[in-house]
Amino acid sequence: MSTPAPRPERVTRSLVRDVPLPGGLGTLALVTLDNGLDHTKPTTLGPQGIAELTAVLRAQRDRARAGEIAALAVTGKPYFLAAGADLTQVATVRTRDEALGLGRGGHEAYRLLGELGVPTFAFVNGVALGGGFEVALNCDYRTAAADVRALALPETGLGLVPGWGGAYLVPRLVGIEAAIDVVLTRPAANKPFTAQQAAAIGLVDAVLAPADFLEESIRWAAGVLRGEVDVPRRPLDDAATWEAAVGAARARLDAVVHGSRPAPSRALDLMAAARDADRDTAFAAEDEALADLIMSDEMRASVYAFGLVQGGKRPTGAPDASLARPVTRVGVVGAGLMAAQIALLFAQRLGVPVVMRDLDEARVQQGLDAVRSTVERLVRSGRMSSDAGARIAAQVSGSTDIGVFAGCDLVIEAVTEVLELKKRVFAELEGVVAPDTVLATNTSALSVTRMAADLQHPERVVGLHFFNPVAAMPLVEVVQAERTSDEALATGFAVAGRLRKTAVLVKDRPGFVVNRLLVLLLGIIVDAVEHGTPVEVADRALDPLGLPMPPFELFDLVGPAVGLHVLTSLREDLGDRFPRSPGLEKLVAEGTRVVTPAPAKGLPKRVDPAVQAVFDAAREAPVDGTPLDEAGVLDAVLTALTVEIGHMLDEGVVTTPQQIDLCMILGAGWGFHLGGITPYLDRTGYSDRVLGRRLLPDGLANAPTP
Repeated sequence: MSTPAPRPERVTRSLVRDVPLPGGLGTLALVTLDNGLDHTKPTTLGPQGIAELTAVLRAQRDRARAGEIAALAVTGKPYFLAAGADLTQVATVRTRDEALGLGRGGHEAYRLLGELGVPTFAFVNGVALGGGFEVALNCDYRTAAADVRALALPETGLGLVPGWGGAYLVPRLVGIEAAIDVVLTRPAANKPFTAQQAAAIGLVDAVLAPADFLEESIRWAAGVLRGEVDVPRRPLDDAATWEAAVGAARARLDAVVHGSRPAPSRALDLMAAARDADRDTAFAAEDEALADLIMSDEMRASVYAFGLVQGGKRPTGAPDASLARPVTRVGVVGAGLMAAQIALLFAQRLGVPVVMRDLDEARVQQGLDAVRSTVERLVRSGRMSSDAGARIAAQVSGSTDIGVFAGCDLVIEAVTEVLELKKRVFAELEGVVAPDTVLATNTSALSVTRMAADLQHPERVVGLHFFNPVAAMPLVEVVQAERTSDEALATGFAVAGRLRKTAVLVKDRPGFVVNRLLVLLLGIIVDAVEHGTPVEVADRALDPLGLPMPPFELFDLVGPAVGLHVLTSLREDLGDRFPRSPGLEKLVAEGTRVVTPAPAKGLPKRVDPAVQAVFDAAREAPVDGTPLDEAGVLDAVLTALTVEIGHMLDEGVVTTPQQIDLCMILGAGWGFHLGGITPYLDRTGYSDRVLGRRLLPDGLANAPTP
């Protein structure tokens, strides 16, 4: 296997035109960043683009010194200021010296914006992320269009730091506590700022109407130049405030990140020093941090993961989209929590009538109440207009009569995970729906092939496995059973796309991808406890991976009973690689609490020490041998996952390791720094040791070998 060649840089040009300022104030040099492509190809900044920006700004500095311009402003092509550095170019860097040059080149260009000799403005007309937002931060003043919804410094989520001035400028501009939110907290949650939110903390100075944004920004800039517009700047936080905020953030990183990736700590170090450092020292420190991180495996895995997610909208193996059947009415079998979430999503995203059916009026009403309460919450929070909320709620109806499905183009079942029950549901549906209605199942682990086997038309059945919470989780596993037709499969992909989900084609094998690996992980954890590892040791064992939550918190999230059910099901289908756990069985039977409350919002929930007594009481034989310590448990988990991925690829559950990684990122929330899972197994040697081969080409998701 060889590493694919990177695409050439999409060079962003810096186009200059002179604009007369109102009131005879002189000339504004307006620099527009534009890669010459439409809005589907975001403006990014690579080495050639940065070099051109540097040359243009030097020329404008000369003009400023000559008195030819009174101010300079930077804006972007429609919908974008700039979406950040060109990560495909960053990932091609082969040496640390080259990486160091990339950081220095950005600083050389950007600091001209703060040292031009005349006031500089950023007119943020669209997306401004990472290095794109740092263009604005290096200017003296910033306006943003009111419809801009993506302002952020996401670098720490991509294995980098805001390395072109952001780590120094943001804490001095908005204060250290807000800066920690900008640089560390929001990237971890993938929550960019809207223009209004950015203005509220001082990241931008004015929010203007989008219709005449450029003209209004120029008028606003003229007001600043005349002294008619006051732009206050907050005083620098005192040393005690700075130190306390940094200390709290460092403790939080220790509790959540556990040293699994270097970028957050490096960014915090830079922000800690920003209060007392001069610009030269701070920018040089950013260069050094950026160089180290560009050459790290975690950053290369992050770029690989980012590319997978971006490319996930073009799913591998999907049939011709023209084969998809139109979906104008949807049926949902069941009215429980999952069913209600699915019904709401279909009504909201497809804009079609959705009908839920359950066995009695009380269950139906409970499902409808769940839909309406969610809509009301969205309206109250401002995330949905009252008109849209009323329309969506009106589109969801309920009934106990299976006949309501007669006019549906797609019916999806979301009933209890019992194979015979699901088979009975499909048999009943087949007697009601039209011959070309697509039947879908939301099963998380059961065989879709067996579910459809006794139907007159098994080819119409497809799996659509949503993840909980349905609205938030971006993945849908589209399951192809043995006799699923291309038309049914295409319909599944089309529906997932309209729901704004990323769809991954998976073969009908037990647990598909995400649940097969996650439940195995949990099974190995509880098996270690069965063999004498203390529960608190087992719960900490995976901390070095930096997963979204510890294993027992994951158990608590999915529900111990559900976890036990799926573990048992996978053991029956795949054998004793999925271990039996008497302790877990007793835990479920007794309803024992699994975790303690989180010590603070956003911190992990740790295993309840009382769980230990349940496992000890259920143990069927004395512990034989030395129990595994944390390192031993981690090794057992990674070994088991490597073995299972080998089986999954051999079975053709998916066709590439990349699909497994995409599933783990989007369906299990595994961090970009891991690249999903296979890059981590490659770089830690598990792939070679267990399977005798790498899973990905060397250099695709790891730093190049010197």
